[in-house]
Amino acid sequence: MIQAEIDILENDIFEKYPEVLDILLRDHTTQQNIFWATDNYQELGNEYQFHSQIKTTSITGDNGHIIMPRVKKDKDLQQSRVREMAEVFTPSWICNAQNNLIDNAWFQNDNVFNTESLLPDGTQKWEVNRNKINFPEGKTWKHYIRDTRLEMACGEAPYITSRYDTTTGEFIPIENRIGLLDRKLRVINENLDDSGEWLEAAQTAYKNIYAFEWQGDSLLLAREAMLITFIENYSFKFGKEPLLKSIQYIAYIISWNVWQMDGLKGVIPMSCGAKKTETTTLFGDIEVKIDECEGCMKDNIKKHNGIYCLIKDWGNKDPETGRKGRKIKFIDLLKK
Repeated sequence: MIQAEIDILENDIFEKYPEVLDILLRDHTTQQNIFWATDNYQELGNEYQFHSQIKTTSITGDNGHIIMPRVKKDKDLQQSRVREMAEVFTPSWICNAQNNLIDNAWFQNDNVFNTESLLPDGTQKWEVNRNKINFPEGKTWKHYIRDTRLEMACGEAPYITSRYDTTTGEFIPIENRIGLLDRKLRVINENLDDSGEWLEAAQTAYKNIYAFEWQGDSLLLAREAMLITFIENYSFKFGKEPLLKSIQYIAYIISWNVWQMDGLKGVIPMSCGAKKTETTTLFGDIEVKIDECEGCMKDNIKKHNGIYCLIKDWGNKDPETGRKGRKIKFIDLLKK
């Protein structure tokens, strides 16, 4: 298994799990790869420009250390991303406190998974409830893993899986994690001992966790963290890694559910704006027409002329294929 470290190396994924990195780089809206959507790497060459797709060859081999968690980035680079993209990562204790609020409402009970605490030195921590999770009347663990959750502008997805504290770099053991996905997997670990049933439940859990992010490097880190969380939990439960086909399928789910998007517009980043069209008249003259983006002009998320992002509704059949997993525009989920 990939070592329990915060920095997941693309070379390790590429070498140990064939095709998985390619799956994690896929953007299903454009049918291409996710793209950098940042100028932070442009000095590295043509493959690292703002609009360049992130290719497997660009981040493996000798390039295998290019993408790294924010906590390992140069301090000046961290500050520039704060200024340019408001990239601020949340300490794990805050993620835990906010996730607890969600579960307090769902369970109608406090401190279900852990109890928040303040150490004498001022450090915020949590004490894990080591007992098996009990569910309120009318609800079961199956209802919990099917409950859909979304992290907006997810960065490296600290609210989804807390493999490490994104501000300190401290690695967090599986049994102490507090992410939305971590909690679902804990419940699965407590209620299932058959590997086949466990895998099916884990797939259900992953299909009910969504997130979006603008910057391609952070998006890939989020996807990788969710993938390794799956492998770690299966290994924790069964003492061995899942089969490659199971890892590939989880990667496929993640590639749909954690997508690249301008969260204010619902489109692929930088895909909307003034569009120029040229037409030739009967007399051979070229006429240029500029069409402004109505969504940008009127601040109407339904009227942008960019590429609206697609996600999967895993519970309903796709009319094209007849299989479960209907493709829908994310903005169609928003209230009109």
